[in-house]
Formats: sequence, structure tokens, C-alpha cells
Amino acid sequence: MNRYILLLIALICVELSYAQYAYFGSRGKITFDRTMYTRARMREMMSNSNPNTNRSFRGGRDVSTLPESTTQQMELFFDEDHTLMRHIVDEEAGSGSRSAVRTGGGARGRQGRGATGNAPRANVRSMNAQKTIYQDLKKATSEMQVTIDEKYILSDSLSPITWRFTDEYRNIAGMECRRVNGATKDSLYLIAFYTDQIPVSAGPALSHGLPGMILGLVIPEMHIQYWATEVSYTNDPVPNDWRDKKSHMMTLDEFSDTLGHFFRRRGNTNDSFRRRVLEQLIY
Repeated sequence: MNRYILLLIALICVELSYAQYAYFGSRGKITFDRTMYTRARMREMMSNSNPNTNRSFRGGRDVSTLPESTTQQMELFFDEDHTLMRHIVDEEAGSGSRSAVRTGGGARGRQGRGATGNAPRANVRSMNAQKTIYQDLKKATSEMQVTIDEKYILSDSLSPITWRFTDEYRNIAGMECRRVNGATKDSLYLIAFYTDQIPVSAGPALSHGLPGMILGLVIPEMHIQYWATEVSYTNDPVPNDWRDKKSHMMTLDEFSDTLGHFFRRRGNTNDSFRRRVLEQLIY
């Protein structure tokens, strides 16, 4: 009898020794590659704004002169109740407003003024390169700091996403992730890969609502993808010093109303165009 008791104790000790290495961290940082397929994205935007134009823009410049894709590095800090995502600053650029950018398959990419999706004195591509996205998962709210003519912080509630689970799995950044298909309230189709090894229901670009961290996010309609490349754990909470003290606070609805007024002034009342601009801010 004593032999069986000793065997049981030994088995329990073995299980405990294995369990101590099964660390599911809820605080850390994830590095993402955000890839936009530039030519496909530009063709999509041009087709939506003018169905008869699909090859050139800005005075006849051919879309094929654009890089095939542009990849920016981003970092997402997370803890049990919050996430903070921002672009990784390219130290060689010599400017705090630029991010690390890689281009592929064509001309060199640059941060500059775009031909579509601009609000008054605003450059959507520049806003994307300088934005910071914060999620309060406990309160189900979000804040985005963007630069237009000045810095603004746009607040909103987290919009629900309807997810449908699949049996497809993929290894991302060394972690097994399950694929789910999702749709936003505006019927934007999403593909996400999440891992339950990080027990935080969040992800890049205000994605949330799954039983774990999203390490892969694809937005087919926008030709944008996020893929995690590195995960590191820490005991530190999410940084809370990211807000610029000179930023103007407003809600996303107020920003949308201002944007809608601009479009009406320009003779454009297409609500779907407003939706695309707001999606550009988020994704």
C-alpha cells in the first residue's frame, strides 16, 4: 500500500514540475507586421470612388508604379484589462512621426499626401502612420490618437464583432492559433487567428471578443493583414503616458459628423465612403 502512495506522490510531483513551465502570461508586448497590398488597395479605392477609372491617379500616374506592398512594424502592449498599439519609430528616419516601413515589388513607399480619403487639411496615410490605439477591455471603450492639422483623441465604445469558429489552425510567432471568421456591425469581413496561450481577449486594430489574443488579422476588403512576429512577457502594465497633453478630445461620432459635413460640402453624400475613411483610421 505504501508503494502505491509513494507512486501517486511521485506522479503528482512530475505533473507539478511540468505545470510550472506552462506559463500563460497576461502582460507583455507583441510585435506585428502590418502589411498593406498597396496596388490592390489603391485600385479598390479608385474603383469605389470612380468605377470608370482603374489604372491611373493623380494626373495619370499608373497604379503599377506603386510598390506591390508596404509593411510597417507595430507594437502592441497588453495586460489583463488594456491594450495599446502604436507604430515602431524608425530611428534612422530622424523623426518621431515616422514609422519603420518596408516596401516590396515596385517603387519605394513614402509617407505623403494621398489623393483619396482626405478630410480638410488631413492626410489619412499620415494619420495611419502616427496613430496610437488604446483599448479598455473592462469598460469596453477605445481611444485613438491621430494627427490631422493638430493631434486629436477620438473616443468610442468597442463595436461588437460576430465570430464564427473553424477547425483550421496555424502557428504564429511560435504559438498555435485557431482561425475564426468575423463580421463587424458594418458587415466588414474579418479573418482572425487567436491563441488561448495569452488569456487576453484583444488584438490589433480594436479587434476583440475571442477567448485569447489575436495574433493574425486579415481584412480582405481593405487588402490589409496583421501578423505577429514576436511575443515577450513582462510584469509591467500597459503604458499610460501615451496621450499628448495638447490633444483635442472628441468622440468618433463627432469626428464622423464633421467628416460628413465636409463630404456634403464637396457634393459627396455617399455614407459608404465615410465608412471607408473611418475604417482606414482603425485598420
